Amino acid sequence: MTDNTRRIIEQILAVPCGKVCSYRDVAAKAGLPNGARQVVRVLHSMSEKHALPWHRIIRADGRIALEGEGRALQITLLRGEGVNVSKEGTVIAPEWA
Repeated sequence: MTDNTRRIIEQILAVPCGKVCSYRDVAAKAGLPNGARQVVRVLHSMSEKHALPWHRIIRADGRIALEGEGRALQITLLRGEGVNVSKEGTVIAPEWA
């Protein structure tokens, strides 16, 4: 695992229940100001292995990036933590981590 990957994982794990963080902000907090796509790759390849709270990571504009079943699952998980999400997949008045 690279140092960049480790820092991204640490930042994702730091997002508390009931709050969200953008891909961009996770990258910036990990010291990778242009690393949003790296965050996506880490989430895609390592969420299960590292028990990452992938559902708490959303687009900077407050929308869920996933489509289909992934979007529905993310909405369900976020709502289960008390996050207000529209049926279209936009987090309403998000509490950013």
